[in-house]
Amino acid sequence: MATSSTRQTTTEEDPFTSRFSWQSGAFAGFVATVVTGLMTTLTNVGVVWRSVAGLYGLEEFLLAGWVAHLIHGTLFGIGFAAILSDPGLYRLSDWVWKTVLAGVVYGLVLAVAGAGFIMPVWLALVGFTAAPPTPNVTTSLLAWHLVYGVVLGGSFVFFDRRL
Repeated sequence: MATSSTRQTTTEEDPFTSRFSWQSGAFAGFVATVVTGLMTTLTNVGVVWRSVAGLYGLEEFLLAGWVAHLIHGTLFGIGFAAILSDPGLYRLSDWVWKTVLAGVVYGLVLAVAGAGFIMPVWLALVGFTAAPPTPNVTTSLLAWHLVYGVVLGGSFVFFDRRL
């Protein structure tokens, strides 16, 4: 009697050749920015209307603020994907809760470094009349970027598994 054996081969990904999921990062960044932008617009429309648009000299132009915010958030989503492709963070996105936690940390770093320090300096340099003081880290700023991070991390896993 002959026996047949079935061999199942699995391929292990090499951590040093991990892929850079820039598309997943872009989609996740866009979705997170839409959610955060809606929150910001509903709770403090002046931030998007004046400050974000003011970065490009288009103060008091809500559409320009939204477009700039969407571009920034999408690019920061690609940056998040680039960080997750680091060999030291190999397979981090296999765990939803770890990816969400990484998104939260990333969002809070963006809040403090980007919106808290770089944005006020940038606004002052372009002559924005109501540039906030540096640093400009507020509870609402942290809350908005916390939401950005949660949505970024959660949707990154979703898109990464589908693309």
